Amino acid sequence: MKRISTLLVLGLAIATLGSGCATIKERLAKTKSSPPLKQNTAMFVPTAVTDLPPLDPLLLQRPASEYRLGPGDELDLEVVGDVASRARTKVGPDGKIYFYLLPGVDVWGLTLSQARQRLGQEFKTFTREQQPVSITLHSTESQRIWVLGRLNKPGVFPMSGPMTLLEAISEAGGPSAASMATSSAGGLIGSASRGASDDAADFRRAFVMRQGKALRVDFKKLLYQGDMSQNIYLQPDDMVYLPSSTNGSVHVLGAVNIPKAVDYTGRMTLVESLARAGGTAKHAYLSNIAIVRGSLTQPQVAVVDLQAILRGVAPDVELEGQDIVYVPQTPYRTLTRYVDMILDTFARTVGINEGARMVDERAVGVGVNVNVGAGL
Repeated sequence: MKRISTLLVLGLAIATLGSGCATIKERLAKTKSSPPLKQNTAMFVPTAVTDLPPLDPLLLQRPASEYRLGPGDELDLEVVGDVASRARTKVGPDGKIYFYLLPGVDVWGLTLSQARQRLGQEFKTFTREQQPVSITLHSTESQRIWVLGRLNKPGVFPMSGPMTLLEAISEAGGPSAASMATSSAGGLIGSASRGASDDAADFRRAFVMRQGKALRVDFKKLLYQGDMSQNIYLQPDDMVYLPSSTNGSVHVLGAVNIPKAVDYTGRMTLVESLARAGGTAKHAYLSNIAIVRGSLTQPQVAVVDLQAILRGVAPDVELEGQDIVYVPQTPYRTLTRYVDMILDTFARTVGINEGARMVDERAVGVGVNVNVGAGL
């Protein structure tokens, strides 16, 4: 039964990926007489990618800008000298606050000092002189960061001022106890074969996502070697994500019909993973399919010619859990830029899905399909 299911999966993969009828028949004929899957596949042949863009030194500088108000922020207000005017109000969805005689003052995007000045000017329409107004920020809601994954208290946290990555992780209760135990026991974080707990975090694949791009922070150096060169300052809407160390999925992205994470069941090939993602899209460039493995800060990549595999002139490639498979629409020119784009796509996909699950646990995961520019 196991051999029959293997043949069915390979047949489905070939049909889905769109070879000609003659090619499919030849492939099936060869498969019927071929040795077991393990002997008919190639091992991952990596190329180390070490010159991806490093962390920008500016990320380590404390932001000098003041807090800017937005919807949801709560303010304590008082006309100076008039205790009866004291009130607490919230910035509305339209960015306005309603206080005392004022019908509505737009403070969205203003600092506290700018909002104080604007309120004083608005009072001139009711009084002969500008009335000084005291404003204090009671609570922040408009600026937040997302700290998700294998942490003791993952969630969405307000950001009332400059915050470092370590401070954000501390706010979320720190990495789970299983992560700490796995690290202190030695060995590579995230190796399920060494008995890592389901609750352990894979620091090799942890990332900070900002405006759709993954920042190359080395979490292991930061958390267990005390390397403060990795302790960047966060910005509003940043996402910090510590994934699980279990090797339960392979991420299939790019020019496929259903970009998604497919379940890894202990043995999977490149062709199988693409079949489970609905096959490649019509204009996919099959000669430059990338398989990315290992740390996000020091990834390894293999560029595979799928057409050669489907013609039977090259063996299929065995995958591992947590591999990233990316199908481009155009050939790459620079390997480092190609891998950097793949890692950004991976982070954006995970960020969208984890953010959706934070809002609704029943949310269905989606993939992100990004065209590969000709200049890559």
